[in-house]
Amino acid sequence: MRNLETAVEFYEATFGLSVAGRETNETQGVTEAMLYVADAPGGASYVQLLEPLAADTPVGRFLETRGEGVHHIGYGVADVAAALEQLRSDGIRLVDEQPRHGSLGASIAFLHPKSIGGVLTELVQSANG
Repeated sequence: MRNLETAVEFYEATFGLSVAGRETNETQGVTEAMLYVADAPGGASYVQLLEPLAADTPVGRFLETRGEGVHHIGYGVADVAAALEQLRSDGIRLVDEQPRHGSLGASIAFLHPKSIGGVLTELVQSANG
């Protein structure tokens, strides 16, 4: 999103979502808002809105070349490190070799879009396990 506050207001007003958390992640070059959607079997569902901290960040470059839209899809996993190991052994190309800090205290890792049909894919292990 080019303007995070405008996007948050839109999602709250249009879909009735509520902000579950906000964070600035200097390492990833983004300011984000996690909007709670609903509880689902195995955990909650969220929409993550991202605003780049600068034009030369991955999200900044994405917006410049592709415009606003879906940046990536995230899937909840019980153990992100084990999932990475399994996917690596299955021949899936990884962006992250090891889990890293994600939103709301989660552990995350990304899979390379070239191995996943062109879609940047995130694995998410919630802070609650």
